Amino acid sequence: MAEAHQAVAFQFTVTPEGVDFRLSREALKHIYLSGINSWKKRLIRIKNGILRGVYPGSPTSWLVVVMATVGSSYCNLDISLGLVGCIQRCLPRGCEPYQTLQTRELLSMAIFSTGVWATGIFFFRQTLKLLLSYHGWMFEMHGKTSHLTRIWAYLESVRPLLDDEEYYRMEMLAEEFKEKTAPRLQKYLVLKSWWATNYVSDWWEEYIYLRGRSPLMVNSNYYVMDLVLIRNTDVQAARLGNIIHAMIMYRRKLDREEIKPVMALGMVPMCSYQMERMFNTTRIPGKETDTLQHLSDSRHVAVYHKGRFFKLWLYEGSRLLQPRDLQMQFQRILDDPSPPQPGEEKLAALTAGGRVEWAQARQAFFSSGKNKAALEAIERAAFFVALDEESYWYDPEDEASLSLYGKALLHGNCYNRWFDKSFTLISFKNGQLGLNAEHAWADAPIIGHLWEFVLGTDSFHLGYTETGHCLGKPNPALAPPMRLQWDIPKQCQAVIENSYQVAKALADDVELYCFQFLPFGKGLIKRCRTSPDAFVQIALQLAHFRDRGKFCLTYEASMTRMFREGRTETVRSCTSESTAFVQAMMEGSHVKADLRDLFQKASKKHQNMYRLAMTGAGIDRHLFCLYLVSKYLGVSSPFLAEVLSEPWRLSTSQIPQSQIRMFDPDQHPNHLGAGGGFGPVADDGYGVSYMIAGENMIFFHVSSKFSSSETNAQRFGNHIRQALLDIADLFQVPKADS
Repeated sequence: MAEAHQAVAFQFTVTPEGVDFRLSREALKHIYLSGINSWKKRLIRIKNGILRGVYPGSPTSWLVVVMATVGSSYCNLDISLGLVGCIQRCLPRGCEPYQTLQTRELLSMAIFSTGVWATGIFFFRQTLKLLLSYHGWMFEMHGKTSHLTRIWAYLESVRPLLDDEEYYRMEMLAEEFKEKTAPRLQKYLVLKSWWATNYVSDWWEEYIYLRGRSPLMVNSNYYVMDLVLIRNTDVQAARLGNIIHAMIMYRRKLDREEIKPVMALGMVPMCSYQMERMFNTTRIPGKETDTLQHLSDSRHVAVYHKGRFFKLWLYEGSRLLQPRDLQMQFQRILDDPSPPQPGEEKLAALTAGGRVEWAQARQAFFSSGKNKAALEAIERAAFFVALDEESYWYDPEDEASLSLYGKALLHGNCYNRWFDKSFTLISFKNGQLGLNAEHAWADAPIIGHLWEFVLGTDSFHLGYTETGHCLGKPNPALAPPMRLQWDIPKQCQAVIENSYQVAKALADDVELYCFQFLPFGKGLIKRCRTSPDAFVQIALQLAHFRDRGKFCLTYEASMTRMFREGRTETVRSCTSESTAFVQAMMEGSHVKADLRDLFQKASKKHQNMYRLAMTGAGIDRHLFCLYLVSKYLGVSSPFLAEVLSEPWRLSTSQIPQSQIRMFDPDQHPNHLGAGGGFGPVADDGYGVSYMIAGENMIFFHVSSKFSSSETNAQRFGNHIRQALLDIADLFQVPKADS
């Protein structure tokens, strides 16, 4: 019972003699240490705020300027050109601190030096801002595309998909829009760009993500896989101990602003704003729109195991629990024999179903009492942890194992993930892990940055014993994780079941085909003198034409984090150049030299479009914002309505890697994750994510829906394989054995 007594810091009872106070010294000690830790964090933030506020200056540089000014005066050299004397004459007279001439002179020189120092900071910042705003280093043609000519870039992107009559109609709509409607709408966007940090990102988050009423599961959330070629331990609780300790270490670095920004091509820093909501964040359902709830701190995680929910503290007082302590706590949950409470087992299905139904249920059944307290414990957690009883991993001898692993991460059984949390850490019985991430708060490279740090820390810094347990000794006096208590009525249980049925139908409809492509990787592609991304994207166009017999509007996500609070832009990968290459390949009558020439033209076009997207000269986000302005103003635009209604039947994304260089890939070639994936955007389309994993390997994640008679994920995956091989064959570069 010692733990129970320590959990109560302050108690009192009313007696005839008065109020009798009883204090727990141990609990008060933890409260005191917790407060000290909190103030330390605040002081670090204040210090960082001061240093960031005077960047690129520093207290040292200010002292150097002051010493230079004072030193010059002793050498009878007035570097201020008389300004120190002017400041001295302006100082108030008669005040005690300023009575001596030497004091007044030193104070004047300090004021002058501070002014010079601040002026230097201002001009340096403006110069740096101009330098970072210049993106011509990426390509020579940057800056020659105005806002209005992006409309013609749009027409160019749809030309391969339309016949002459359809294209002429779109051209007329675009011309009318450019002349009559666009100038008025554009003025509002210019005004917003003067006022807001980023004229796109807030609207993108609200209207693309938070206002979506369909289930998050499959439609929005995405998954990330563990290391697949090595296993550090088979002990489920031990792996969680190391991983969660590493995650909180990462959060501590975020809080202290110690994480260096990712650099584009090693030259330009990328905006790190999206990292702010990585932890302690939950999406709260609403009837019309959701909101993102972000807390400044959270000292626990919410855990799900065998239909039960637990609250697990990450700290003892101000001390972060060590991996061995966390392993012990998770083992206590795994060993807990208590059954789920009525309605508890499938409760998380509410987060997997429709958003309106979840919002209504939350208001009706979780706004008071123990249900509110338990729900707050989940929503206020640092993140969510799901302990699965099944085992999944990648067996190179069994190709289907990777797809089953991906399906488990994408949706699980529809009620063992909390899809509203910023991310759910998923732990399988064999120690294998993965993530399911909510998309509104940030894009995949952000969670990838965390995941690389965590896996690197787990493998190279924390380690395990020979038997697979965390290093160190646990503290058995720690209070065990707390079971969350629910009182879920029959009406709520019926809503939960309905959400589960909706989610299960959606999950059962998803076909996921994940595979490892071994014949070659970026090493061979670079010898073809093209970018790896362009190579894969053109191969996807060839594969899609072979699969469907036609071209389609293709979406590739590109980061815009060279701008403050930038999110993404669309690269329209289906171009006239790529379709010309595909048609020539399909005809089969062209010599390899001609095909290589067509491929190189398509590749250069794709690379140029990617650079345009990264540097803010893309098409889709600008048209999206113009469309929103037209809706606000009540202006009808047939052109914008058609643009925004076009389906993306091929949605693609390259998965970033090696954002944090914690180990040498040449020395540790097997420390590779397989990336991650997402569901198809269109009911009759494909979702494809890929990770070019080193010199000799590419991982693909292909999704589609069984309900569509036109798509088949495995068939499309086989077409991707063959397209890659056929393009490589054009360059006659020797390939590794598959």
